[in-house]
Amino acid sequence: MGNHVVIGKNCIIHSNVSIYDHTEIGDNVVIHANTVIGSDAFYFKRRPTHYDKMFSCGRVIIHDDVEIGASCTIDKGVSADTIIGKGTKFDNQIHIGHDCVIGKNCLFAAQVAIAGVVTVEDDVILWGQVGVSKDLTIGKGAVVLAQSGIPKSLEGGKTYFGSPIREAREKMKELALIKQLPEIIVKLSEHNRKP
Repeated sequence: MGNHVVIGKNCIIHSNVSIYDHTEIGDNVVIHANTVIGSDAFYFKRRPTHYDKMFSCGRVIIHDDVEIGASCTIDKGVSADTIIGKGTKFDNQIHIGHDCVIGKNCLFAAQVAIAGVVTVEDDVILWGQVGVSKDLTIGKGAVVLAQSGIPKSLEGGKTYFGSPIREAREKMKELALIKQLPEIIVKLSEHNRKP
């Protein structure tokens, strides 16, 4: 455990968890084995011959009633704090990038990865292996189905799927039409061969 770490009441922190300096953890938080809280941001300045590592001066703040699965990584902020809202639950192998603000009562399934400076509003569900690009907002109550890629901000209260992402119903219709393409091509080919 690092320096100046604050841990609230009734917390359970399992084996091999690393908690870096200046992290604040609320009450009734569970952190499972091998998770890393407050590691440096993936934040570099490109130079002609190399990359300079930029300093991460923010913290990680985890509010009450949060559960974080095994082998998760939550980076500290660069210019602000990385914040995990009250009641949010993470499965195993989740990555949260620097300066992210995750709202209350969110649910993230395994292998969700969120880049830096993302705002996830309250009650958002991200199913397994969802990837989220940087500098965007996911609106309150949005649901994103597994293996989707999010390149831009999403409106709340809707269900999304795909990469690039679309509303799930539209994406499912599109996939159904794509499955019909071979049959359509054969019919067109037969039609064009008729005299």
